[in-house]
Amino acid sequence: MAYGRLMLDLAGTELTAAEQQLLHSPQVGGVILFARNIQSREQVTALNAQIRQASDHLLIAVDQEGGRVQRLRQGFTPFPPMQALGDAVAENLEAGMQLVRDTGWLMASEVLACGFDISFAPVLDVDRDTSSIIGDRAFSDNPESVVKLAGAFIEGMHEAGMAATGKHFPGHGGIVADSHLEAPVDSRSWQQVMDHDLKPFGALSKLLDGVMPAHITFPAIDPDSVGFSPFWLQQVLRQQLGFDGVIFSDDLSMKGADVAGGYTDKARLALDAGCDMILVCNCPEGAMEVLDMMERQALAGSDRISAMRGAHSVDWDRLCADPRRNKIIQQLEEISRSR
Repeated sequence: MAYGRLMLDLAGTELTAAEQQLLHSPQVGGVILFARNIQSREQVTALNAQIRQASDHLLIAVDQEGGRVQRLRQGFTPFPPMQALGDAVAENLEAGMQLVRDTGWLMASEVLACGFDISFAPVLDVDRDTSSIIGDRAFSDNPESVVKLAGAFIEGMHEAGMAATGKHFPGHGGIVADSHLEAPVDSRSWQQVMDHDLKPFGALSKLLDGVMPAHITFPAIDPDSVGFSPFWLQQVLRQQLGFDGVIFSDDLSMKGADVAGGYTDKARLALDAGCDMILVCNCPEGAMEVLDMMERQALAGSDRISAMRGAHSVDWDRLCADPRRNKIIQQLEEISRSR
């Protein structure tokens, strides 16, 4: 089933009449919720039900990585940053790897239980202390460790019924700059990137259901920023790495995306480069510009996107009573106390 190729955000904790109308557009295929949209477990479940009533052909997403990036908080498990899980594995390989799988399962289960389809996770960046925006969001600063840990986390997500999205292709861990605030440039060579940052994306390409590119330019490799680059998305990701899932743009309102021009320019370039779905968030005017352009051109939907829908629903009361969940929460609390 073809889904619209635009993912939008919402203003508040309930769906407005104007937003309901927007979601009827065949060009809109997804909604992402942020902290401002979420007050409690019950409220966000009701909001997601409203979204489903507006259109059944929508992917509902959230960022629920853990640590600093965790939109669902009140009534949800407080997940530590992924670096903490990586450190736990370094201390005890067998127990640590089981906890990583369990954490992927629990994160996905809680998100699915509220009516979402996906959390944009896991981070596949290779970093520890370099990047101002990644840092402890990464499992490790060792590529092989990221492959092992993220692979286990994805297995847990899949067990729960959630598709996994690796980000930020081909790797955001090699530079300090934050692409939310500026347009980062990474001057490394192809060989340096391939031997380091690209390894997790290559090793996990068949396990991943989605990939989100970074708003970064690698001028020694290609003049275009990755999310607007046919070289990176078609030649490297699709052909060389063999990835056949959904390519999501990162938010086109981020400063790092401004290298491509205005909102309609950014949208056209991202779609032409190979993105299946583009995100335009935190700028209603820009989102309307893009939607108007897409409606005028009557862009065809993407058949890939429906594969990102939650594989099955999760009953919240049953999940809360599950001894596995309670055991994982205790383990994660111990990790958080020891940091």
